[in-house]
Amino acid sequence: MTAGGRSETALILAPVGRDAAIAAGMLREARMPSLICPDLECLFSELPNGVGFVLVTEEALLGHDLRPLARWIRAQPEWSDLPFVLLTQRGGGLERNPEAGRLLDALGNVTFLERPFHPTTLVSLARAALRARLRQYEARARLEELQQSEEQLRTANETLEARVVERTRDHELALAKLHEAQKLETLGQLTGGVAHDFNNLLTPVIGNLDLLRNRLPPNDPSQRLIDAGLQAASRAATLVQRLLAFARRQDLKVRSVNVASLLDGMEDLIRRSLDPAIEVHVTCATNLPPAWVDANQLELAILNLAINARDAMPRGGKLCVEADAAEADERAGLRAGGYVRITVRDNGTGMDQQTLARAVEPFFSTKGVGKGTGLGLSMVHGLAAQLSGMLKLTSSPGEGTSAEIWLPQASEAATADDLEPRPAIRAVRDATILLVDDEELVRIGTGEMLSDLGYKVVEANSGAEALRLLRTGDAPDLMITDYLMPGMNGVALIEHARKLAPSMEMMLITGYSTVAQGPAATVPRLAKPFRQADLAALVAEQLAGTPSGKVVNFPRKDGLR
Repeated sequence: MTAGGRSETALILAPVGRDAAIAAGMLREARMPSLICPDLECLFSELPNGVGFVLVTEEALLGHDLRPLARWIRAQPEWSDLPFVLLTQRGGGLERNPEAGRLLDALGNVTFLERPFHPTTLVSLARAALRARLRQYEARARLEELQQSEEQLRTANETLEARVVERTRDHELALAKLHEAQKLETLGQLTGGVAHDFNNLLTPVIGNLDLLRNRLPPNDPSQRLIDAGLQAASRAATLVQRLLAFARRQDLKVRSVNVASLLDGMEDLIRRSLDPAIEVHVTCATNLPPAWVDANQLELAILNLAINARDAMPRGGKLCVEADAAEADERAGLRAGGYVRITVRDNGTGMDQQTLARAVEPFFSTKGVGKGTGLGLSMVHGLAAQLSGMLKLTSSPGEGTSAEIWLPQASEAATADDLEPRPAIRAVRDATILLVDDEELVRIGTGEMLSDLGYKVVEANSGAEALRLLRTGDAPDLMITDYLMPGMNGVALIEHARKLAPSMEMMLITGYSTVAQGPAATVPRLAKPFRQADLAALVAEQLAGTPSGKVVNFPRKDGLR
């Protein structure tokens, strides 16, 4: 029991008449909580849950077996002496009521109150009982502190040397993990910056190739070269997304994914990432349904599991990557329904139960310092959980490890890679677009795509220049701005621009997901690099005033969503 909560509650036992309701009402007026018990058994069962004092009528106890209650009272710890307020009949004092005297012997700490009584008298007695009870709690706290101090002192004396060794080892491990985390953070920052610059280079490349393909006849021989260039640029964009995923600066783009095609495309990458002495077998069930997942993140998760398996097979072995359809129910910890199950299984050293229980903890690793960050399995676990799936690990020492990623089945057909020509939506109306980007190549390429669609484009190379144009009286229909720019980022620009042109639509183009919260937190956003068709569709939706479905809440800087 602790002070506060149930430990300051009065238990009321008055089964005859309206005494219980009247007493509870008086206590409630005095802001003292109470609980009415219908019989002695209920009262006895509520005592272990915490109680401030007991208000009981004489007739509720007379003629009943009080031995269980008396045993509980005698068994109270040394700090406890539960107060009782006993309501007796008129003239029922001890000198004329022998039964009340026997109850005094049974209950111990009893205050008598003859009926009828004044509310002030009851409240005064109740407060006195609670004050006494609170002093008991304070005595218990001091007693527990004293006992804890004595126990700690005895334990410290007995285990001082062992604890010094353990603390020293823990300190060294903590420093090693801190160094690993700092190295990972530095590498992530470097990777994110390189990926951002690479995105800015890919954006005009893909955009210009798109424009060239649209301007040439379908049977032109150059179309084959353009398609090859787009395919290479698309692969480069995928690489950038993996780099951004490592740096945790990538949006989770969930869609319907053909897992069989994804594994087929990854097989060479998996083989190159493993030791030649490891056999790799990739198999998929026939008619495998699509999964609802971010394809890039799934590739990264599978690669993480494959590398973990490689480290568990230092002398070679066998790695199997399998995908099949499975059903789950609530007993498995998942919502009932269909799932795509991807299993990565090895015949390596395996893990014991203690290691397996901690396997998905961030920074937990059985590898030596400098040989692993301890984030691989935690990232896979987090991805599966975020998608309403799960990561299931089974392992035994000497028998290998099996990791199953359960992903919800998608209700729609898998989305194919976007390399085929798609018609871009032409300008829905005469409109002027203010395009803001500090990268000249990106700004020129994006401006050409917009002009090709039939829009009038006004360019600005910074947020300050864009605000200057707005202050001169220009009233564009839409402003498209990059996020990461020197001096003023895109979110800050949108906040200022809304004051100057409240009716102007806003759009962000960026490769980052770590965009700050604020007034611009629901601005439509197009990820770099993008195709002309993607740009045209989102611009048309904004100018037409229809929801695009692409309004996103920007994640917090700590990565939580």
